[in-house]
Amino acid sequence: MRTIGSTEEFSRVVLEEKACLIYFSHDKCEVCKVLKPGVKELISSEFPRISLYYVDVKVSPAVAAQKSVLAVPTILVFFKGREHLRVSRNISLDGLKQQVGRWYGLLFA
Repeated sequence: MRTIGSTEEFSRVVLEEKACLIYFSHDKCEVCKVLKPGVKELISSEFPRISLYYVDVKVSPAVAAQKSVLAVPTILVFFKGREHLRVSRNISLDGLKQQVGRWYGLLFA
């Protein structure tokens, strides 16, 4: 999972990647720490063409503000430069798999 540290880098990643998941959290969020490895494993194993990125909202608050991320954990999924999925706080890995799978299947089928 690569780190995004600026709004410019965020915009570049979204435009250049065909598919990407961006995970917003910070180091004081215990739920985020538990969820992150599960998200990484799920995406790596089920959706290998999705690139993974991380934004620490305490280190890069401008990036979070740019996308109106007000709570952590928040996951944004982009396909071809457009946001197709946004989930926040109570995130189920099964639900995430189902929602990402629908868009992933359309793009990479």
